[in-house]
Amino acid sequence: MKFETLAIHAGAEVDPATGAVTPPIHLSTTFERAPDGSYPHGYSYTRSGNPNRAALERLLTALEGGAAAAAFASGSAAAGAILRSLRPGDHMIAPDDMYHGIQKLLKQVLIPWGLAVSFVDLTDLAALQAAWRETTRLVWLETPSNPLLKITDIAAVTALAHQAGVRVVCDNTWTPPPLQPVFRHGVDLVLHATTKYLAGHSDVLGGVVVAREADAFFERIRAIQHHEGAVPSPFDCWLALRGIKTLPYRLRGHSENAHQVAEFLAAHPRIKAVHYPGLASHPGYETARRQMTRFGGMLSCQVHGGEAAAMAVAAKVALFTRATSLGGVESLIEHRASIEGPESRTPRDLLRLSVGLEHPDDLIADLAQALG
Repeated sequence: MKFETLAIHAGAEVDPATGAVTPPIHLSTTFERAPDGSYPHGYSYTRSGNPNRAALERLLTALEGGAAAAAFASGSAAAGAILRSLRPGDHMIAPDDMYHGIQKLLKQVLIPWGLAVSFVDLTDLAALQAAWRETTRLVWLETPSNPLLKITDIAAVTALAHQAGVRVVCDNTWTPPPLQPVFRHGVDLVLHATTKYLAGHSDVLGGVVVAREADAFFERIRAIQHHEGAVPSPFDCWLALRGIKTLPYRLRGHSENAHQVAEFLAAHPRIKAVHYPGLASHPGYETARRQMTRFGGMLSCQVHGGEAAAMAVAAKVALFTRATSLGGVESLIEHRASIEGPESRTPRDLLRLSVGLEHPDDLIADLAQALG
């Protein structure tokens, strides 16, 4: 089936009890055993499994073209389950520009726990090779990166990693399928914050890990999901399932709008730089063209005049909302360095934009008046 059809039908079925086309929300925390002690319906306790969560996991497995999926209560919980499936003393390589929440998880929790981490510019394959150790077990990709939208050659990194027997994870939150089908490039595990584009309406918190192969490493992730219980509620799974039905059409609108906004900003005299892989001036443009079907709805720009000038632009917008997060139908803008804290390496003059589904002319007019 084509992606638009999968988004609506994969993981969905008519309710056998009532004939309801929209699935019911199964709020029960426990399920009846048969007289012989078995669980004939496949569910025992909602921490271990729930019909709504199972449907979401089936859908996300189908959308990514993987073998299995495990849904979590947040993207950070999903990332933590992957990382703690490694062992103390193991080494991993992570990008030098990445979502600050996972970077903090690594620095404040996983490194003290015993994980060794090298932060590397993964757009430089020589730097990646120089970072290998005998104990390297994982490479973590994020492309486009957050917030500088660096583009990593997924196939090249994966080929090098697999030659060394190293597993590759890609945080694909910014570019859900079909924007960037990473399993085609050999990636082993895909991470999503379902909070963002997948659910798409800024009303769900969730995460998921999708595996290309349901191997022993993925079973460790499953065990962490079960034993620690950081699982999404049935209602959150239901909301995510509902949101994904419109995902392919929303992604087209986000991408088209962001491209127009990026072109406007690139031509504006008050903008020093625009980071968007759909612009031919972007250093990763050719790589992005090879591995992305569209360029997504996220971009960053740097404003002449430093932090004060950038903050002043964000203060003057009327249609964009000053808020954290991304991937919803509404457009958001934020000054990332002040969000990330004093240790942030993000340029102080940078604004990150999540371009929504409003008419692009209105978004551009809002930015034009804010820029003066």
